[in-house]
Amino acid sequence: MERTRIKTRTLTGVALFTAIVVVLQLVGAFIRFGPFSISLVLVPIVVGAALYGPAAGAWLGLVFGLVVLLSGDAAAFLAVNPLGTIVTVLVKGAAAGFFAGWAYRLLADRHRYLAVIVAAIVCPVVNTGVFLLGCKLFFMETINGWAGAMGFDNVGAYMILGLVGANFLVEMATDIILSPAVLRLIRIGEGGHSGLN
Repeated sequence: MERTRIKTRTLTGVALFTAIVVVLQLVGAFIRFGPFSISLVLVPIVVGAALYGPAAGAWLGLVFGLVVLLSGDAAAFLAVNPLGTIVTVLVKGAAAGFFAGWAYRLLADRHRYLAVIVAAIVCPVVNTGVFLLGCKLFFMETINGWAGAMGFDNVGAYMILGLVGANFLVEMATDIILSPAVLRLIRIGEGGHSGLN
């Protein structure tokens, strides 16, 4: 009976976080920093991965990727290479959630607060890292053109400064600040204490 209750609670929680991911990604598409939107959605991916494990994190990241594709947020890349865009966007989201969940799981027994901070760092690092890898694999010719048009002599500098720099820093800061706070509030609501060491 207890196992069924835990399964139901997990499914309900993951479903709720799935809805939050969809809403935040759709709303976040309107918050722009330069040419790209800021991924506010990484916070519920980190929190969901911490609460429900790496598989849930991967699911939430995959949903994030699907919403990015369906919302038109990846339109510039879809026009260049549809398959490369789909692979990059889905893999980056799923991997970010999966590895955030593992980072939390590996450290949670020692120190839950540190675990959620590390997961909050891992998530945007993996998300951005896979994005840059996808750019290298599928879009370098186009990105070379974009770099030249923006006055960059070095395409690597353009990728770091023009494509991901400020977005990455804002996303990571947001994750580091909000993920522990949200997780702590959820833990307080569950049992009357913070659950963070």
